[in-house]
Amino acid sequence: MAQILEYKCPNCGGIIEFDSELQQMKCPYCDTTFDPAALMAMDEALNNPQPDQMEWETPQNEFSEAEASGMNVYSCKSCGGEIVTDATTGATHCPFCGNPVVLTGVFAGALKPDYVIPFKVSKEQAKEALKNYAKSKKMVPKFYTSESHLDEIKGVYVPYWLYSADVDAQVNYRATRTRMWRTGDTQFTETSHFRLERQGGLRFENVPVDGSTKVDDTMMESLEPYDLKELIPFQTAYLSGYFADKYDVDAETGVERANERIRASTAEAFNQTVSGYIAPVAETTSIRLQNNSCHYALLPVWLLNTTYQGKLYPFAMNGQTGKLVGDLPVGKKEYWIRYLISAGIAAVVIFLISLLF
Repeated sequence: MAQILEYKCPNCGGIIEFDSELQQMKCPYCDTTFDPAALMAMDEALNNPQPDQMEWETPQNEFSEAEASGMNVYSCKSCGGEIVTDATTGATHCPFCGNPVVLTGVFAGALKPDYVIPFKVSKEQAKEALKNYAKSKKMVPKFYTSESHLDEIKGVYVPYWLYSADVDAQVNYRATRTRMWRTGDTQFTETSHFRLERQGGLRFENVPVDGSTKVDDTMMESLEPYDLKELIPFQTAYLSGYFADKYDVDAETGVERANERIRASTAEAFNQTVSGYIAPVAETTSIRLQNNSCHYALLPVWLLNTTYQGKLYPFAMNGQTGKLVGDLPVGKKEYWIRYLISAGIAAVVIFLISLLF
């Protein structure tokens, strides 16, 4: 069972959280800052988890076994309020007092991430960037850029699997070359057919695969690239103040997507070595992996989901680089205003042209 871990300020007792701009832990009450490394002692719960001492009275109306298996209930150490989460939630906020909490057991033992990239884009920066982007789209409904709506944006650490391997590949191509010439009134064409062989090695470092079914894989891949040189050893201190999930797609399942990405990148690299031929076609491809490894990491993402006229419009920002990806709703009022303005301008232009001719 998971345990709640809250980082309290040694000076005033307030709940401290990670500040993406300072890259330090900061107390919002007395403004004291702390080095995350100095809080490593508070992570002992990860390496030496203690069993929960929780006793429950069986209610009259019990959840079914299937329902209960996907739900966890915790008690906030600050206000005593109950926090209900699903089985994969690892960091959240108390809905009663708003304090950030980290559910340490979710990331304990074999579930403990190897690495994390801390947030570099603050919530205010994310809101401002999204507001400016939405304002540049003239048909976005006004409510979308309101402060109350943008304040719903959430910082989430998304679980990723990072695959590394040496690749030994061989690709056989079928290709042609064409030569044309004229003798007198006769046009000649000579087509030569070739069988090409290419063999070589590549090194893939940290091929990312989204480890959560809660977020769209295509959207997450569109947020790439992350600067994976900034991966640092995992500490729960970085989760404080944000939401976090553990993976629900295991490493074995993620291998399929990793292999797809490795195959595509290998094919692209080898295709660039085949030049001077007409439409070369790869007939056979053989890829062998060596020295492969896999690591579990949490990467930062800002998420905002908007439901408008019954349709969901998800939007995401890379919490390290600030890259924006997603869909924006189109307001009916804004659409018709834009349409009428365009139609009016077109009518005036047509009228002026008719006067000239």
